[in-house]
Amino acid sequence: MQGLFITFEGGEGAGKSTQIARLAEHLRAQGDDVLVTREPGGSPGAEAVRHVILSGAAEPFGPAMEALLFAAARNDHVEQVMRPALRSGQMVLCDRYIDSSRVYQGVTGNLDPDLMRAIERAAINGLMPDLTIILDLAAEVGLQRANARRGAGAADRFEKETIDMHHKRRDAYLAIAKAEPERCQVVAADRPAGEIAREIAAVVDHLKLQRSVKTKQPEVAK
Repeated sequence: MQGLFITFEGGEGAGKSTQIARLAEHLRAQGDDVLVTREPGGSPGAEAVRHVILSGAAEPFGPAMEALLFAAARNDHVEQVMRPALRSGQMVLCDRYIDSSRVYQGVTGNLDPDLMRAIERAAINGLMPDLTIILDLAAEVGLQRANARRGAGAADRFEKETIDMHHKRRDAYLAIAKAEPERCQVVAADRPAGEIAREIAAVVDHLKLQRSVKTKQPEVAK
């Protein structure tokens, strides 16, 4: 694959959409072809499943059913949109991916880890991110931001849950970052948006440079 696959993760109100838009602008200014997408959603089939999940219609059936719905949406998104884009050399920036399922259904949904791993393997078929930006923010601050953004609208399936649940999700994201430091970069999200964007851009520029150097290295004669 020629393109870079970068995912953004974090709790409610962490600023993922804002930072994805800023990084896309930064990369396009460098001449990169950028695809911005999201989960659940990103493809026609996955967008239909998104409505079912976020409306809460699947909630009565439990976290296992939600995990399967996320996986179905993810597989369609991977095969119909993201994998072809990466093969064509695009930079793919995705708002949420596997780590959201690991946190929301796996950790706070109390699903069996073996089940979660099996579902993940089937859903992504090997498509792991080159880099995951985890925007870290106190749960109380994130929910305040989410409430302000939503205005008079109703909270979605996940925003409406207890503050303790949001604290557990933050801890779970940090645990993932600690377990996979080569893939995950934790970025403090309690700062001005421009400052955060500059840090993320520097991380991505470094990754691009590493990729460029690696692809230009001559093969060692055997």
